[in-house]
Amino acid sequence: MLIGVVSMAICYKPIHQLIKLNMADDFEVKKPANNIRVMSWNVEHFDILEHKTHPEVKVKMLDLINKYMPDVACFQEMVGGDEDPSAINYVPTIAAKLGFSQYFYSYNKKDDFDNKHHFGIIIFSRYPIIKTATIENDPFDYNTTFQQIDIVKNTDTIRVLNVHLQSLKFSNTNKQYIENPTLQSENDIEKSKNIISKLKTGFLKRKRQSDYIRAAMDKSPYPLIVCGDFNDVPNSYAYNTIGKNMLNAFVEKGSGIGRTFSAISPTLRIDNIFVSPTFQVQQYIRIPKIMSDHYPIITDIKIERNKGF
Repeated sequence: MLIGVVSMAICYKPIHQLIKLNMADDFEVKKPANNIRVMSWNVEHFDILEHKTHPEVKVKMLDLINKYMPDVACFQEMVGGDEDPSAINYVPTIAAKLGFSQYFYSYNKKDDFDNKHHFGIIIFSRYPIIKTATIENDPFDYNTTFQQIDIVKNTDTIRVLNVHLQSLKFSNTNKQYIENPTLQSENDIEKSKNIISKLKTGFLKRKRQSDYIRAAMDKSPYPLIVCGDFNDVPNSYAYNTIGKNMLNAFVEKGSGIGRTFSAISPTLRIDNIFVSPTFQVQQYIRIPKIMSDHYPIITDIKIERNKGF
């Protein structure tokens, strides 16, 4: 009995971060005027590879965004064009369809999707953007490129970071093996070694990435909103490094396990919205509709005047 009690005490914090027993309140789609609505979503290229055969998918994605009307929207795996109006995902057209007058698109040209589209991350804002920065680090590839903007709401300046940490780069074969693992042949052993190697590489890269994201956060003179696809679970180094002294919107107002990735495991909550304690999280929703391989997450927050930054 004592061993059981001690074990539960040791595991309280990890379990608390993983599973929330909050009562699931209905999400109010109509946002109070003094709240800031934040959305984070890995949009998986806005379905550009299927635009000829399934053009309705992107339409549904844009309709969903318009239904909730976020004030700040952070998208990862954004394939878009910002120079040629004939691009399938022409960014100014998408911004207009979503009613955003302000946006900041970050990408590295060596990772261009094609001659009209880049592969990057983007922040849309209904508030004025007064400063932007792309944060890059060696080896200067897609998963080491992050972005930040400073926005102004009334008299408040807020810094927003959009991040997409290193993917595990699992192939379909890897995913199939994870779903049905066996060690009955030499080929199975090689499959398991391949997965272990990718896990190790991903963990090490996310460690370095989260360290310099944290360094950028610590330099902020303003309250922070940090959104993104962490490609890592609660209780990981990346989650705890970036989330240090921050509020996680799911932990504050979510319920259950909060899965955000639609494949491999029902426990993969790898997308997060963190905010400084100067904010109060009002409500949170995960929308379990498969339009991308990630589910969008949305939270309403407001600044508490009695809390300093």
